[in-house]
Amino acid sequence: MRKRGRERLHLLLDATAELLAERLDEDISLAQIAERADVPLASVYHFFPNRNAAFVALAQRYHEDIAARARGPVHPPPPSWQEYIANNQKVGAAYLNRNPAALRLFMGAGVSVEVRNTDLSGNAELARQRTAYLRATFDMPNMPDLEKWVAVSIALVDGIWALSYSLHRSITPEYLAESIRCATVYLRCYLPEIVERRRP
Repeated sequence: MRKRGRERLHLLLDATAELLAERLDEDISLAQIAERADVPLASVYHFFPNRNAAFVALAQRYHEDIAARARGPVHPPPPSWQEYIANNQKVGAAYLNRNPAALRLFMGAGVSVEVRNTDLSGNAELARQRTAYLRATFDMPNMPDLEKWVAVSIALVDGIWALSYSLHRSITPEYLAESIRCATVYLRCYLPEIVERRRP
């Protein structure tokens, strides 16, 4: 896609995010996206055949952003795998709470199958990244199923956050604490309580 096309796509996704943050997604149309972005409706159809395609593209952009943040350096370095898991939940919850459209897309009850599949695919990539970090940072024993366990812990957290969203329209500190507890307790079924950091 040429530079001008990429810029217009991001403009349309910004408009979609603003509308999702303000109203139920059932109330959003391509015409409203075009009006918010101040572009012709025909231009919107060039990128999105329907509103769900816009939601899927927005979900993909959020996950690309989340993945890019996950690839960055971790400061300060966590002293234990438990701290690493807890810090991930805190950072993730803060990101979603800052982006109400992302909260609605990923935690709302009315999301489409395509959006849900995009979220699951993004979570699978997140599990791969977190597993790679754990293996590189801590002296993990031989655990071929570690990525699966991390993926399950992410799914458990998602469920708790979805409950918080349904009740409070945000991930509250109380439910964040519950998600950290749940992920840690689950992973303790497989990981030793104390795992030394690898030496440089």
